[in-house]
Amino acid sequence: MKKNKIYIVLMTILPWLSVPLLGVKTCKRFLPGALFMCLYLIIEGSIAEKRKWWYFPTKVKPNVLAEFPLIFGPFLVGALWITKYTFGKFYLYVILNIVVDSFFTYFVINWFKKIGYVTLVRLSRLQLSILFLVKSFVMYGFQYLYEKYLTRHQSHQ
Repeated sequence: MKKNKIYIVLMTILPWLSVPLLGVKTCKRFLPGALFMCLYLIIEGSIAEKRKWWYFPTKVKPNVLAEFPLIFGPFLVGALWITKYTFGKFYLYVILNIVVDSFFTYFVINWFKKIGYVTLVRLSRLQLSILFLVKSFVMYGFQYLYEKYLTRHQSHQ
């Protein structure tokens, strides 16, 4: 159990070591979309917990969503990296997301299950892959609309 907590802490912190390499401009530009998706994932996690899509035997803290380390670690930082290199190149964005999400779904989930962090219950790997794909479209759409409508208004002020 203690070993699992170390893995979870490392999984949350290690991605943040790469953030300085992103650059301040990239962070400012893509953070709104990434944070929007974090909120989306928190809501999704609450729904998933009630519907038993997956199960996290290891709780971070009582009354804290068990997905919290995934959401604010590799997902948030990964979203910044992926959008940095693919935003404006939609097909590349979709392909890269399919590759990364498939790696997570078909390899990382096995490791998580092995260490006792999470296991799929009422959701198949295919369903999880589709869920990830939908989320990538939502994030891209949010970022597109954010840049089209909100940043345009800010630059005219």
